[in-house]
Amino acid sequence: MQRKINQLFSPMHTVKPKKFLGQHFLTDLDVAQRIADTVDAADGLPILEVGPGMGVMTQFLMQKQRELKVVELDYESVEYLRRTWPQMEDNIIEDDFLKMHLDRTFDGRQFVLTGNYPYNISSQIFFKMLECKDLIPCCTGMIQKEVADRICAAPGSKVYGILSVLIQAWYTPEYLFTVEPNVFNPPPKVRSAVIRLTRNTTQTLACDEALFKRVVKTTFNQRRKMLRVNLRPLLAELGLIADGQLPSALTEAFDLTLRPEQLSLAQFIELTNIIQQALHR
Repeated sequence: MQRKINQLFSPMHTVKPKKFLGQHFLTDLDVAQRIADTVDAADGLPILEVGPGMGVMTQFLMQKQRELKVVELDYESVEYLRRTWPQMEDNIIEDDFLKMHLDRTFDGRQFVLTGNYPYNISSQIFFKMLECKDLIPCCTGMIQKEVADRICAAPGSKVYGILSVLIQAWYTPEYLFTVEPNVFNPPPKVRSAVIRLTRNTTQTLACDEALFKRVVKTTFNQRRKMLRVNLRPLLAELGLIADGQLPSALTEAFDLTLRPEQLSLAQFIELTNIIQQALHR
């Protein structure tokens, strides 16, 4: 039997979800506890929760007996948290997670990132995580199921894309469980999923990482087309197209009839290195 949030909180004091913030408040306490328990894989590390809302997950994270901070942009939610969880007063950060200097959050120490992430910025949250990957050895939380599927997808899958490649370069993803719309207020129009990302042992991609990201993003802009078509804008920008022709160093070294969804991480790295070498010829 589902334990609902109104067993602990009076409906008279709840926060109204705001559509422009992408808020869908979790109302099932059992699901909230299951999500909170995903941080146990990184035992001992401080925890940063993004978008705590009314603290439905926060209450279970507090039981972990670990340093915990929450970051919330919605002023109404912040006021609610301060009233309901006064012991968290000094650890409630009223800010936009995407603009935070995460190296200052726990004085440069590593931490676990978690939350019921706002659905309208979930992808941006993961790009922020990648920028700070050395600070975040573990990231867990709930997102749209379709985003979770993309993150965990393997080459050849129809949903394999930018997030798949960039995240899997640095993290090992786990799809933990699916969450149905009826446990939210308001119910989202999509199913949700809880995932865990664990930092892998990769320290360098053995290529120009900035160029690697540009290659991945450019090729997936037209994911159904062959590489020889969707690489053209980038190659032209880099000055590698002469008389309308792709550089022979690239056409001879890589199969450009492939589509981006067919490429493994290793192949994207190889492609990046070939383009980099062509730049220096």
